[in-house]
Amino acid sequence: MIAKVLVEINNINVDKTFDYIVPFEYIENIKIGMRVKVPFASRELEGFVLDLVNSTDDNYELKEIISIVDTEPILNNELLHLGKFMSKKYFSTLISCYQTMLPKALKAQNKTTINKKMIKYVELCSNSFPKLKPNQEKIVEYLRINGKVKKEEVNKISVSGVNTLIKNGIIIESLIEEYRLVTKDINKEKETFKLTVEQQEAKNKILSQTQSSVFLLHGVTGSGKTVVYMEIVEEMLNRGKDSIFLVPEISLTPQMVYHFKSRFGDEVAGLHSRLMQRFERVANLHSKLTPSQRYDEYRKIVEGKVHIVVGARSAVFAPFKNLGAIIIDEEHTTSYKQDNNPKYSAIEIAIERAKNNNAIVILGSATPSLETYARSIKGLYTLVELKHRVNTNNLPLVEIVDMSKEKHRGSIFSSRLITEVNKRLEEHEQIILLLNRRGYSSFITCSNCGYTAKCPHCDITLTYHKTSNTLRCHYCGYADKMNGICPSCGEKAIKTLGTGTEKVEEEIKKVFNARVVRMDLDTTSKKGSHEKIITAFKNYEYDILLGTQMIAKGLDFSNVTLVGVINADTSLMIPNYRSNEYTFQLLMQTAGRSGRGEKNGSVIIQTFNPEHYAITLASKHDYIDFFKQEMEVRRKLSYPPYYYLIYIKVIGKDYNKISVESNKIASILTRELKNSKILGPTTCSVFKLNGLFRFGIIIKYKKEEKMEEVLQSLVNHYKGNQTVKVDIDVNPNNF
Repeated sequence: MIAKVLVEINNINVDKTFDYIVPFEYIENIKIGMRVKVPFASRELEGFVLDLVNSTDDNYELKEIISIVDTEPILNNELLHLGKFMSKKYFSTLISCYQTMLPKALKAQNKTTINKKMIKYVELCSNSFPKLKPNQEKIVEYLRINGKVKKEEVNKISVSGVNTLIKNGIIIESLIEEYRLVTKDINKEKETFKLTVEQQEAKNKILSQTQSSVFLLHGVTGSGKTVVYMEIVEEMLNRGKDSIFLVPEISLTPQMVYHFKSRFGDEVAGLHSRLMQRFERVANLHSKLTPSQRYDEYRKIVEGKVHIVVGARSAVFAPFKNLGAIIIDEEHTTSYKQDNNPKYSAIEIAIERAKNNNAIVILGSATPSLETYARSIKGLYTLVELKHRVNTNNLPLVEIVDMSKEKHRGSIFSSRLITEVNKRLEEHEQIILLLNRRGYSSFITCSNCGYTAKCPHCDITLTYHKTSNTLRCHYCGYADKMNGICPSCGEKAIKTLGTGTEKVEEEIKKVFNARVVRMDLDTTSKKGSHEKIITAFKNYEYDILLGTQMIAKGLDFSNVTLVGVINADTSLMIPNYRSNEYTFQLLMQTAGRSGRGEKNGSVIIQTFNPEHYAITLASKHDYIDFFKQEMEVRRKLSYPPYYYLIYIKVIGKDYNKISVESNKIASILTRELKNSKILGPTTCSVFKLNGLFRFGIIIKYKKEEKMEEVLQSLVNHYKGNQTVKVDIDVNPNNF
């Protein structure tokens, strides 16, 4: 028997299967989708078995497989097919696609061996006992009442007594695997929901489909989309099918897991014996898990011990064998697109998996991406709407403050925002403040010579972080201490300019008598920090939650009655054709955090562009009018959804070399792709990143039969090139 093995080397030159002889002792156990160890050149490497055949066309002498790594395939047939789809669509190596699907613990490059967590249990194995000592009698009585228990429990009575009883054959010891805990035990009374008329209609419409379909669940903030999601998942469980639930932020994963485990554990509380079985049907997959936790969660899915997965982007690859539904909450967010290779979209992957499994995809949002909403209007997706909040409250009143007219121009807070914050504090209500920029100051400059601190590796200014007194690059991670002395002129004339969340936090403490907690990338880097902050705020330990865009989506706090946007213009200034859309979505989503309880909410948006339609329409909660206006802009400029985009980056250390090569590539594309618009090359918005120069070429097209052929030949031409790298991004979020 011959195994065709894809070796775990992320190199396009060896991105193909190699034939290996299957030793006789492995013939009965080896399966497609397993990992094996094989000799490769002078090394031993891991690889995936992609096929098993009886003969080979290779003329050279074949080597034997060294060993089988897995007891069962870690990639099923559907995922193997999906990897090939990804490789072709995103112009990535096949091995990188398979590696993307797996938790770190199952990747060959992982240097730490993670084993199953085995726990010693003991139980009685005899009903007749010789004369026992008092401690031994206590142990026997404990086991008679409790049955099989952890050895550590009875060791508390007497370690020597336990060991003696084992030696004498009165109790027996065994090893049982215990999965590492991802969430705390949940003891919660059953959550009961009476669906609104809108929610019931939405549920019925979605479940009426009998074949693979994509739905857009367009619901205003607070309309109860999550309840509809759980109803769909419940029905899938009843049909014997599995579900994947994706959230855009890791911060949302713990609370969503909590909701799901509460719901589906309590649903069968009356069945007793099945409680834990049902309770453990929810798995949790996201990057904040430890490697061992993620390893356990992944194996539970492979072994069919769970039927629901909740997680961020990569959870879309959960290895279910009977997939019924994939739900993508806040589908408009850019976090569902991976930045590094393979540059996949979780939404595109979900739709492909749905086709392969005859499953449904639900895309949920109060502010859908223009592409998604346009497809729903065309009938490519089925539109399902929730137009009202479940608490019957109106959407929050939004007030725009023109910061150019403020008397105290140097202040972070407008007089109106200060008044409203103080009012809420007096009423013991909570406030959310948004500024989508972390750090203390955006940049530093010398008032004497004009020097501005830049990253030595990237074409970007360094951000000042006061807490650590460091200057940091938010692209490559470079950091340097801030000493206040200009490195150019030597004068102590350094000034900080611009405002980040760190500085706003400092100002809040000066202006308001309030307890404030900050939630951004700097305060949430440690494991469990997201959950800790959210829980503390929910429990009224803080009056004000200050954060970046991660606080704008999915969070539900019943006591928040005021949301303040410190600077609505931040995202408008991004050099991106989506900047208007991003701004509108961020403002509407953030505004939606207000008034979700019994009390009505209000929102204050501070801006220097009060007449911009993205801001004015967000203040009116008018998605439809924004959609119409922005679509007209996209039509005139030939951007999605009217055109598809592909962005090609030409990258290298030698500026002149990549300049020449990028012009060559643009000429080839112009010549070969007759039905496409080729823009560039031009320098990328961040021209230098990690010491590498970058030129970009944009392809706009509606239909181009030769696209795949031309781009694949381009990839092949530059494979193995040590000085020029070509990076292809299909349907990019930004340039």
